[in-house]
Amino acid sequence: MLFNSLAYLIFFPVIVLVYFLIPWHRVRNGMLLVASYYFYMRWDPRFIVLMIGVTLVSYFCGLLVSISQKEEAEHVEKDLRRTGNAKIYTTVTIVAMLLVLGWFKYANFLTGNLVSLMRLIGVELAIPKLNVALPVGISFFTFQAMGYVIDVYRGTTEVEKNFFRFALFVSFFPQLVAGPIERSGHLLQQFKDKHTFDSRRVLKGLMLMVWGFFIKMVLADRIAIIVDQVFNYYTSYQGTILMLGAGLFSFQIYCDFNGYSLIAIGSAQVLGFDLIQNFEQPYLARTVADFWRRWHMSLTNWFRDYIYFPLGGSRVAKWKKYRNIMIVFLISGLWHGADWTYVIWGGMNGLMQVIGDIINPARKKLLAKLHVNENSFGHRLVQTFLTYVYVTIAWVFFRATSVKSAVDIIVGSVKTLNPWVLFDGTIYNLGLNQMDFWAMVISLLVLLAVDILHENKIQIRESIMGQPLPVRWAIVYAALFMILIFGIYGPGYDAASFIYFQF
Repeated sequence: MLFNSLAYLIFFPVIVLVYFLIPWHRVRNGMLLVASYYFYMRWDPRFIVLMIGVTLVSYFCGLLVSISQKEEAEHVEKDLRRTGNAKIYTTVTIVAMLLVLGWFKYANFLTGNLVSLMRLIGVELAIPKLNVALPVGISFFTFQAMGYVIDVYRGTTEVEKNFFRFALFVSFFPQLVAGPIERSGHLLQQFKDKHTFDSRRVLKGLMLMVWGFFIKMVLADRIAIIVDQVFNYYTSYQGTILMLGAGLFSFQIYCDFNGYSLIAIGSAQVLGFDLIQNFEQPYLARTVADFWRRWHMSLTNWFRDYIYFPLGGSRVAKWKKYRNIMIVFLISGLWHGADWTYVIWGGMNGLMQVIGDIINPARKKLLAKLHVNENSFGHRLVQTFLTYVYVTIAWVFFRATSVKSAVDIIVGSVKTLNPWVLFDGTIYNLGLNQMDFWAMVISLLVLLAVDILHENKIQIRESIMGQPLPVRWAIVYAALFMILIFGIYGPGYDAASFIYFQF
């Protein structure tokens, strides 16, 4: 079930109504679990078996880890050798989750590369391509389950003995298929609390959902029409049009994924649950490292805590620190998709952070000699622009269908100088008519204004909540009206799909 579908607009209010009408806490959780499974089964009922399997493995391994740790503690008190079983069960969980990901997401990628590698040495392998469907959101719920068992092993979260509560943690429908990737210490504990109806909290959640729908349906889906046209037929364009397509894709994926995250967080807030923030004005970042502290924060933090820190983080020799960064971002690239374009995209983001760290001392010395104030508006603006340009170049590999097409688009965008196409009507032949194009431009300016206000700690929702009740609801209804008027609909364009559902 998609958030921006008629089914969800019926499903969600019904769930909210039933949830708050049920007086018994455990029955509420049971209802949410059934609703979450139903939500997931609307894509493909077969994969609910996979969901339950992932839940069972992580649940029982978590219990076994906890039991083993208690036994190990007793052995230590008696001055006996530790059993080490907790580590074994944690490893079993990690291996099981990686095998699930490997089979469904990477099997064809690995076999295809093996065939190509063997061909280089003159050996022909005939490995048929597997007809394996990719379960929606598999990378998200496997990582969430894996993180739980690791946290139990580390002692940073308590083991959950109630299976149904744990199953709800793995499958909670607002963040099930595209995050945020929640931690057990944050979300799991909230299922133990009884949430009462709070009209103020509900309104704040609805406002967040409406903003998410706006940037998804009015912006992301409108931008996607131009992006698809340019990337699918890139050989027909050159110069500024290719540059425009690349630049717009960076906003498409931001609006698409951030829109989903906001709808998810808002939906959970209406029900009384608090999900972690996933974006923090990433295109106002001044460096690539800063960008990744703001973009898909739940995934970035997951990689930091479960891969980067265990490798030694930054508390090691410089070359090891740079190795750790590259490992994390190469894995991040592969996590996003089974293709070398994603690996290159991840590598580019990691490499720029390494280069930035290496040249940072020399950069600071140069700025000091030139008497440049690093915090001046002009300097911050230049840094932000350069960071956006580099991130956008990397996004081309993320969006392109092959490494060759990505390189062709990047080269083609700078090879020909033709800025006049922005003014001679060419841009109105990319799928959007003049009215739709300027609706997109104005909406982008609104998005930029909102991000700048948030960057300056001006919380728009709090400002709206300070207004009289009729004004608050009038703003919500006005925003809904704008979405209905300017949102992208229709069978001719698949506006319903969120980009990150494929991961």
